[in-house]
Amino acid sequence: MSEHRDPRGRLDEKSTSADSLAEGRLHRKLTPDMPTLCEPSVSVPEYVVTMEDTLEFAKRIHAGKRQLPLALRLIQNTGVRKRHIVQPIEETLRHPGFEERNRRYEIESKKRCPEVIERALKNADIVPYDIDAIVYVSCTGFLMPSLTAWLINNLGFRSDTRQIPIAQLGCAAGGAAINRAHDFCLAHPGSNVLIVSCELCSLCYQPDDDGVGSLLSDGLFGDAVAAAVVRGSGGTGIALERNASYLIPNTEEWISYAVRSTGFHFQLDRRVPGTMEPLAPVLRNLVTTHGWDIGNLDFYIIHAGGPRILDDLSRFLDVDRKMFRHSWATLTEYGNIASAVVLDALRRLFEEDTSMPGATGIVAGFGPGITAEMAVGSWTVGAPRRTD
Repeated sequence: MSEHRDPRGRLDEKSTSADSLAEGRLHRKLTPDMPTLCEPSVSVPEYVVTMEDTLEFAKRIHAGKRQLPLALRLIQNTGVRKRHIVQPIEETLRHPGFEERNRRYEIESKKRCPEVIERALKNADIVPYDIDAIVYVSCTGFLMPSLTAWLINNLGFRSDTRQIPIAQLGCAAGGAAINRAHDFCLAHPGSNVLIVSCELCSLCYQPDDDGVGSLLSDGLFGDAVAAAVVRGSGGTGIALERNASYLIPNTEEWISYAVRSTGFHFQLDRRVPGTMEPLAPVLRNLVTTHGWDIGNLDFYIIHAGGPRILDDLSRFLDVDRKMFRHSWATLTEYGNIASAVVLDALRRLFEEDTSMPGATGIVAGFGPGITAEMAVGSWTVGAPRRTD
């Protein structure tokens, strides 16, 4: 069997045999499109807390506490100008009990997720029926069954939609959701996966906690809901090419929850800000293994856990600080919104509208473990959705 191809490898018009055409069709079936992470949709609640508000209530509620002066300095150094929360600050500062907090989480998640999901589907140019799996990530409330069941029953998703809830990866879960969606699309070519992040961090506020880590979190974390679609075929966005996970050995106690009768109590070890030194080589190795230079990528979507994370990565990777501008903007305007950070930073990349086809980049989320979830990909402009 002979065939003629042009310099780009395409079948020449002279190759008209049935065998050649069949071989071409088989090759296309065996070479699936790379899954594409489409434009996210992000929403923040209507109640705003400024840096000044945070310092004022910290001084009032924790007056006279030994750790307060240090905590106030750390809060001022976060660079967070404002955050958004799901209820007025006066209600947030009161603790009605774990049961009531979790009930509020359920109410707010069901109230706020549908609109964000609808926009994410529209951004990806698909409808609920096209979704084959839902990855739901959250570390700020607990529901069983997962909210995925409610979404399937109420938003028009198919009853055979796979449910993948992730509850215990904290801020790293945004990167993990992207990676698990990527994995699913590779395992089931042509599938579409919806990612949903619902982080209502203000519902975890503990007024009686006086530790530095807890006090710092009171001025750092914000609330947000985000969603994005990973399309198995077509779509415009980041064509996901490789992903990886890494756990820094023996650091599982550095970021954690203590689960008590009053709910989730955030615990942060003072060594956490220095974790970019061991993680920077891991990011570099992932990109190098892929044949790229981490110091010369076109975009960097990095979890904005705090200013030192971004500053240290800039230094260890020899990357201009301005290249992390989307992560800096999320931190400044919304605070640390946990797993939703990478989706919001990615949203800002889309809105900047300067990426060209083939532009290379990395997405990385960091969280408890200490865990890093990383992906590399390139910008792609896909065809409109299929009509079949």
